[in-house]
Amino acid sequence: MITYLFFVRDALLRLSGADARPVLPMQVRSAQALRKKPGRTEYQRALVTRAQDGTWQAAITGSQGSGVLRSMSEANALIVLEHHRGDVVEGEAVNVLPFDGLLN
Repeated sequence: MITYLFFVRDALLRLSGADARPVLPMQVRSAQALRKKPGRTEYQRALVTRAQDGTWQAAITGSQGSGVLRSMSEANALIVLEHHRGDVVEGEAVNVLPFDGLLN
């Protein structure tokens, strides 16, 4: 799914004569602590929702294993954990890439 979103989607759009619109990240609050070792970029499947205070927050959708399709079907965004980044504490700002409009 990640490969499709970042490589295949744009290629298919260009081959069909359409313009590939860039996926614009948004910054939201992490609704939970996330474990990550620095040294590679990771994309965590997530559900972005409004918190009670009106701000946007993201929580992962469960197990992130590559064969776990349920976590992808429940997601509406990807949390981007950059190459240099380590663990994320609850409430810390993270970048997300929303799926809205990407899969059609």
